[in-house]
Amino acid sequence: MALTNNDVLKKIRVALQLRDDDIVEILKLVDFRISKSELGSFFRSENHPKYRELQDQILRNFLNGLVIYKRGPMPKGTPPKKDV
Repeated sequence: MALTNNDVLKKIRVALQLRDDDIVEILKLVDFRISKSELGSFFRSENHPKYRELQDQILRNFLNGLVIYKRGPMPKGTPPKKDV
C-alpha cells in the first residue's frame, strides 16, 4: 500500500514533533496561508466526514517551508543550484 500525501505529512509531523501552530508557521514562510482547522482535516481518518485529501501543492509548499524553517532563508545573491 502506497503512502498518501496525508500519511507523509503525518509522519513528518511526528518525526519532527511539530504542532499545528508550527506547521501553519512553516507554510507562512513560503507565503502559503492555511488555518488550523483546515490543517486538522488532513490529519483525520479517511472515513471521517471532514477528511480532506492533501494536494501535492500543499505538501510541496510545506516541504519548501520546512527547508527554510530548519536551515534558514537562502542568502541574497546566491543562485539556486541547478540539477545536473
